[in-house]
Formats: sequence, structure tokens, C-alpha cells
Amino acid sequence: MDIPFLDFEKQYKEIEKELKVALARIFDRHHYILGPELEAFEKEFAKYLGVKYVVGLNSGTDALEFCLRALDIKKGDEVITPANSYIATSLAISYVGAHPVLVDCDPETYQVDVKEIEKKITKNTKAILPVHLYGSPCEIDKIMIIAKKNKLFVIEDTAQAVGASLHGKKLGTFGNINAFSFYPGKNLGAYGDAGAIATDSKELYEKVKLLRNYGETKKYHHVAFGRNSRLDEVQAAVLRVKLKYIDKWNKARNKLALEYIKNLKGIKLQKIISGGISNYHLFVIEAKNRKKMQALLEKNTIHTLIHYPIPIHLQKTYTYLKHKSGDFPHSEIIAKQILSLPMYPSLTSSQIKMITKHIKYFLQ
Repeated sequence: MDIPFLDFEKQYKEIEKELKVALARIFDRHHYILGPELEAFEKEFAKYLGVKYVVGLNSGTDALEFCLRALDIKKGDEVITPANSYIATSLAISYVGAHPVLVDCDPETYQVDVKEIEKKITKNTKAILPVHLYGSPCEIDKIMIIAKKNKLFVIEDTAQAVGASLHGKKLGTFGNINAFSFYPGKNLGAYGDAGAIATDSKELYEKVKLLRNYGETKKYHHVAFGRNSRLDEVQAAVLRVKLKYIDKWNKARNKLALEYIKNLKGIKLQKIISGGISNYHLFVIEAKNRKKMQALLEKNTIHTLIHYPIPIHLQKTYTYLKHKSGDFPHSEIIAKQILSLPMYPSLTSSQIKMITKHIKYFLQ
């Protein structure tokens, strides 16, 4: 039984007819950029989240950068962010000339350690950029309190957490302006690169709209140093179809996560904070002998991935930050031990039993 890490085919078959209708609409209309599909998706996604404004962009990385630029974060400013995220989070800070100030994670939740955030605030700190890692919520409510107390902006990196929530409020709606990714492997994935920002601020919304289209107010009239970062009509149409299914798919992931949890008693898993609902974008376990476990699973045609094997402070790109091994011990341990298991709505109970059987056999 071959168990892929992701299964795009079954999801496609489920929505194939709707996708073909949506794409035919575009090809009949011959409007491919900044058209009615994008406008409709932005309104529908804003309604789904419960925010006033959404701007579709061409990637989650651009979404992070444009959030920072809309807040006028620039050279000399500091932005606090976790050390154990995907590098795009820190790169966005670097792109605007600001300085990423790294914080270790909580060893149980793998989310940014809120207790460490206040220790890193200086006169140059302008924003906090937390990540909802693996699709579960960080303590964003506590982060908002810290930000308000210190007059800082908050940008949520919600790239992995579409549909997840904390105390009944969807993630990506707490901060001043928040970033989403629709990379194909995400719970709400396009068929190419795609992203968006969400905000309740009309001012920030208008700024990002300018930035995504060459800083243009009307054709050939440019008032800002923007660039081409438009979410095209094809991807918007795909996302409109998939958005109708996201809650159903996330519920399926939660049900599968419960099966994993039941079958993996005694193995360290990510702790979900009180009041939080994960979308289980990833289901991760800790394995002290990860390389051998992964090899055994692969031998039995069970495909896994590692998210992420090198923390930000140990990446060659960030040697200028002058961190060393041991500076963020929890992030470093997780980087060496985390293993991501197959997780997608069409995964079956029998497949989970097969996966967990081999894991338990390895740990005997």
C-alpha cells in the first residue's frame, strides 16, 4: 500500500466538474488579470474570515512583504518573529530592509514563546510577526496584548492556518494586517503560486492594492514603488471553488488527527493551546532517531517530509545575525526531531493504522 505525503488527485476528482465550469467561464470571458473572478474571491474570502478587506496576491511571501511595507516597516526597524518558521517569514522582513529579531519556540506547542517576546522589545521594535505553525494557533490573543501595551503592529503569518481558530475567532483576523498563502500543498491551495492579505483597515487595504500593481492609481499613473504581484483570474477561480469545501476538508483533517493521536499514545505530538482549533495542515511527531524512522517508513512506501530541518538562525543567509548553535535550543531540537506524517482529507483509517503500526514497530 503506497501512502503519499499528499494526494492531489482525489481532491481534484471531488471538485473536477466545478473547476471545469469555473475555468470555462474565464476562457469564454477572455479576462485573465484583475477581473471579476479575483474580485469575487476577495469578497468571498473576506466574508469567510470575517474581515472587511482581502487583497489577492501572487504568493504568500509577497503577502508578508506587502504587510510590512503597508505598515511602513523599513531599514533600521526591528520585527520580532520565531526562529523555527519557514524562511519566507524572515526573508520578508529582510526584503524591506528591517532586522528580524528571532525568538525561540515553546517546546510543547512549537509556537513562538510569548514569554520571550517582551524580552526582545527595544526602541527600534516596530512589529511582531508570529506564525501559526503547522496550522494550529499560536497565543495570538496574548501577543495582541503585548503589542497594544508596547504600541507595536502585529502581522499574522497565517500561511498554514486557513480556517483554524482561537476562541471562536479565525486566525488571520487578530493582527493589523495578515498574510495567507495558497501554495498548492496548503489546505486551501491554488494550482500555482498565490497568496492574499486580510485586514479591517481601509488605509492598509488601499496601500496593498497599489503595491500589487506597480503602484498604479490608474493606467500609467504611478504613485508608489509597487510591482507585479497580482493573483490571476485562473487561480482566483480555483480558490473560489475550493473555498466552499475548506471547512469540510478541515473537519476531515481533525477527525484523522484524532485517529493518529489515539494510535500514537506515548509519542510526543504538537500540543494545541486551550481554545484553539487546528486545521492540521501538518501532523507532526517527534522522533529522536528520525533518519532511521523515516527510512523505515519510506521502505514500506509511506512518504513523509521534514518541516523544517534547519532553524532560521542556522541558515547561511542569516549568518550576519551572528547567532550560534544553542541560542534557540527548543527550535534546534525540533529541527532535528520533527517528522511530518501524511495528512489530507482523503487519507483513510486503514492507511493511518498502517502508518502508526510501522512507527510503533520502530519504537519497540
